[in-house]
Amino acid sequence: MDYIIETNNITKKYDDFTAVNSVNLKVPRHSVYGVLGPNGAGKTTLISMLCTILRPTSGTGTVNGYDVAKNAKKVRGSIGVVFQSRALDDILTGREHLEMHAALYGVPKELRKKRIEEVLDLIALGDKADEYTKTYSGGMKRRLEIGRGLVHRPKVLFLDEPTLGLDPQTRENIWEYIRKLNQAEDITVLMTTHYMEEADKLCNEVAIINQGEIIIADSPINLKRELKADTITIRVDQPDKFIQEAKKLDFIKDVFEIDSEIKLMVERGENLIAEVVNFANNNQIIVNSIELEHPNLEDVFIKYTGTSISGGR
Repeated sequence: MDYIIETNNITKKYDDFTAVNSVNLKVPRHSVYGVLGPNGAGKTTLISMLCTILRPTSGTGTVNGYDVAKNAKKVRGSIGVVFQSRALDDILTGREHLEMHAALYGVPKELRKKRIEEVLDLIALGDKADEYTKTYSGGMKRRLEIGRGLVHRPKVLFLDEPTLGLDPQTRENIWEYIRKLNQAEDITVLMTTHYMEEADKLCNEVAIINQGEIIIADSPINLKRELKADTITIRVDQPDKFIQEAKKLDFIKDVFEIDSEIKLMVERGENLIAEVVNFANNNQIIVNSIELEHPNLEDVFIKYTGTSISGGR
């Protein structure tokens, strides 16, 4: 397989703190690849090394065939970057942002107008291109930032938490633009996120990162399939007693308590709801609510880290 990004034990340390610890990634060309993990897991540090903003403490990484430490200039010419923090100037129009970025990246003057129009069409901002960005909504600003990262035709687009702080509808719109640019621009997208649904819907492959280490990487379908379990989520009046007694049941593979909810990992959960309720009643435990969920990436994260992505246990 053709990999456009590869790392070999890439590590970043700050004195005694290891932000990224011996990470190995292989990102297929033309894919949408997600690095999924909680805040503070090392996602932004990893991207910053791949973008040549930070120099690795040890290990190596290549982007589009160029070493991130030895060929930083070549790497930068191959990538576009959209970080979490907003980086737009309110006194410039959308078009002026794109023109400035195209000039900085050396897009020939005779090609700039055509390329800018293509990008404006891709991000659906043609009718707002000559308005100041201070008048833009949060979603429009994010689309402009993505478009700015595309104007020089990079081989790889890095998106660091691309929908952070956006409302659900705007997030879904951004997802659609990411899918569109991946297909229309024939571009590889590497994105970080802590939104399970975002990783599940957008990414061909997901690497789960926690405390600076990659725990597992595979397609979302394979990661969920590997669990071979459904989740029964239950709220009861005596959670400690329920958990203690539930661990004795043969049909329960695992049990966690997260944010006052007890999660039971089982096979064929639809056949076990009544049995779980009867079990609680037989132990004089009141069931306040119960529901069944099929495997999702949150369950995968819990299995491999022992915590939810928000940090609860």
